[in-house]
Formats: sequence, structure tokens, C-alpha cells
Amino acid sequence: MRSTLRWIVLACCAPLLAPVLLAQGADVSAKINMHDDKHASNAAAHRSAASVGNVVVWLSPLQGTDPKPALAPHSPYRLLQKDKQFHPHLLVVPTGSSVEFPNADPFFHNVFSLFDGKRFDLGLYESGTSRSVKFDREGVSYIFCNIHPEMGAVVLALSTPYYAISGADGTVTIHSVSPGSYRLNVWSENAQPESSSLRTVQITGETSIRLGEIAMQPAVSPLGRHKNKFGEDYQPEAKPPY
Repeated sequence: MRSTLRWIVLACCAPLLAPVLLAQGADVSAKINMHDDKHASNAAAHRSAASVGNVVVWLSPLQGTDPKPALAPHSPYRLLQKDKQFHPHLLVVPTGSSVEFPNADPFFHNVFSLFDGKRFDLGLYESGTSRSVKFDREGVSYIFCNIHPEMGAVVLALSTPYYAISGADGTVTIHSVSPGSYRLNVWSENAQPESSSLRTVQITGETSIRLGEIAMQPAVSPLGRHKNKFGEDYQPEAKPPY
């Protein structure tokens, strides 16, 4: 009798499961391709650095689209300073999130960013201490240390949950995108998307959508020869103390 009741319950609930599965949204995939402009004078300098991996692709909802809420900001996100490097090099966070910058090196650091994303200067702080920054606006922030010019990282704050980072082969898939109209956005540290790659994406009832190629052109990385927080060149040291 108990076994019979169990099958009756499953049979009654089965029709309710289908709408739940359909509401999961579509998987949107694409392939990053690098198009070197061999006629450009600076193409050779950027060709070796340009990569189809670690390209961030995201979908921003257009007017009239009502997707699921963005991921709620939470803590802690961390950019660890260790061995004169930031770990990880690239960090994607929901807009409104706080990021901690712990210093795990046995010397001082001075983390700052003067780009369009989030402008801040944490000042000098010693080994074993940490400071934090709230990334309260969407955008790309290039992070540096005012003492060590070799240190650089990227924090990308997004107001949408629909994003993904490409693999080493350039493939990228954004999962469970709700139906609606979206603007396709692309960011790479050492490349720029071609204008034809930036488009409007329509998500309807399909469970899998292939966008095809996202064409990129090599570009100068903002993390290359950057200035210090005063807009000046870093001063070389004959015998660095750190």
C-alpha cells in the first residue's frame, strides 16, 4: 500500500515539474577569436600578449526585460597581495560588493585605482593587515600598488548575473539566461571587441543559443606601463628595500 501511494504522489506531481525545468532559461555560448591586423604598425607588439582566454562576456538586460535578480553582494571577496602580485589577477563581483585587500607580504603595500571603475587610494599598510573597498558602481577597475610597479589586477563589477569567462580555447557559455532582450558586452585585458561583435541578443524559449564568433582585435593592456598614483613614472631603486 505504501509503495502504491508513493507512485500516486509522483504521478500527481510530474506535470508540475515541467514548468520549473523550462524556467531555468537558456545557455548562451560563443567563441572568442582574435583577428590580428597585420597592417597596423603596433599589431606585432600586441599579438603575442593577446589571448582568447580570460575574456569576460556578459548580458545586460534592455528595457522591458525582467530577468532574475542580480547576485546579491556578499563578503568577503579578496585580492590577496603575496610575492608582489595580486591573487587572483581577475576578479568579477556583483555591483555593491566589498573587496578585501589583505597584505601577506613582509613589507608595505599601497593599493590604488585611478581608472573609470572605482577610484580609491588605500595608503600604506603593513604586513598582516587588510583594507577593503566597496565597488558600488558597475565598471572595470585596474588595481595597482604605488610601491611595486609590477603589481596589477582587475576588478570587474557587474549589475547582471549573466556573465562568464572564456576558457583557454576561447569558448564561453553563460548559463540559465531568462527570456528577454540583452546587450552583449565583452572585456579583455589585452584586446578590444570589433564593433560587429557588440549586438543585441534575444532570448526566447530555446534552451541553447549559439552566438557564433566574437571577434577581437589586440590592444594595449592598461596594466602595462602605468603611472603611479601621482601620475608620475615609478622611481627606479638601486637596491630595493623590499
